[in-house]
Amino acid sequence: MHIFISDMTLQEKDKKHVWHPFTQHFTAKEHLEIVSAKGIYLTDVDGKQYIDANSSWWVNTHGHAHSHIGDAINQQFKTMDHIVFAGVTHPKAVELADRITNLLPEHLEKVFFSDNGSTATEIAMKMVIQFFYNRGEKKTKFLAMNGSYHGDTFGAMSVGQRGYFNKPFESVFFDVDYIHFPTSENEESILENTKSLFQSNEFAGMIIEPLVQGAAGMRMYSSEFLDKLTELAHSFGVKVIFDEVMTGFGRTGKLFATDFCENKPDIIALSKGLTAGVMALGLTVASNEIYEAFLSDDIGKALLHGHSFTANPIACAVACASLDLFEEEKTWENIENIVSWNASFAEELNELKNVENIRQQGTILAFEVKTGEGNSYFSDVKTKAYDFFLEKGILLRPLGNVIFINPPYCITKEEYLLICEAIKEFLKK
Repeated sequence: MHIFISDMTLQEKDKKHVWHPFTQHFTAKEHLEIVSAKGIYLTDVDGKQYIDANSSWWVNTHGHAHSHIGDAINQQFKTMDHIVFAGVTHPKAVELADRITNLLPEHLEKVFFSDNGSTATEIAMKMVIQFFYNRGEKKTKFLAMNGSYHGDTFGAMSVGQRGYFNKPFESVFFDVDYIHFPTSENEESILENTKSLFQSNEFAGMIIEPLVQGAAGMRMYSSEFLDKLTELAHSFGVKVIFDEVMTGFGRTGKLFATDFCENKPDIIALSKGLTAGVMALGLTVASNEIYEAFLSDDIGKALLHGHSFTANPIACAVACASLDLFEEEKTWENIENIVSWNASFAEELNELKNVENIRQQGTILAFEVKTGEGNSYFSDVKTKAYDFFLEKGILLRPLGNVIFINPPYCITKEEYLLICEAIKEFLKK
């Protein structure tokens, strides 16, 4: 047995070996050393607790270490940990596919498994391009929205915001057309511009973060506009992808953002809250029309895509356990409470002079700290606020000068008010 002996601290080992995401290590401080998590609380190496105000990158829905999810992991591990998914099936994958399609619009009936949100959107775009390829139609262009974030794989980056996170790679992206982010003043002009683009008959697909753009600063727009945009795309035969990686599983106040819409997408990408933030899993759920274009005697017309951990049984079991909790009335009572608390806090924020663009969609409340530079991901407000909230026992990662609350659904009113008081104190400083 190999015994590793080192007198280096965990922080020293981290600096020596670990490359963290979205981190400039040249200027980074020591990372917060979390050793345990339970409910809405994270505990560091010194025993200090922090409220997980942003649900650990927006993934944790029911709180950390939920016993029902833990039981599902344990039981599935003892039954079957992992198997190949090409030419093989297993009960939990079928259960999850059956349950998720019963919760989505009825035409979305085919589930493709992957392991994260970026890949789920990447697969959705591959499905759309190959849909037309298999039918002998040369359509490859995509339409996206300014400010989009769909992930960090190359296809997902190509339809994301240019010059934002992805500037070093833009020379190898495929061409994409963008529409402006919708506001009450520009919606009609966006629709007119979109119509003129679609008239080229070159577009295969349109990919959208429905109702809320996450990484762009929790920017929000109306379901009425999204309905018109989806209807317009369909009138030109353009396939519509809703990237519900962030908006799915209660974040918008309903189970999915598409539940607010009359006109439904052809494909939905899911991850994050799918497994309550416990396991890595992605789903790309497509219509039968999309699926049937891949049926052929020609193996080359199949969707030749896969991953080693496709439909991992433990991850599927966790997703099913999370869906169990969404079937409980208590979960939806908790969500409704957060929606109500957000609305009340928004009224308080509206009285402060250094706050602007307050917006809410379901359990997400966001606003901008006035800096004179608008909504900027690279604002130094982020660093000041992050450090301030850590001192107050709250882990809250602003998006630049955008501060937002998006907690696990098990948060109590008293815990929620602690976040509010800390935010007000920061703003008064």
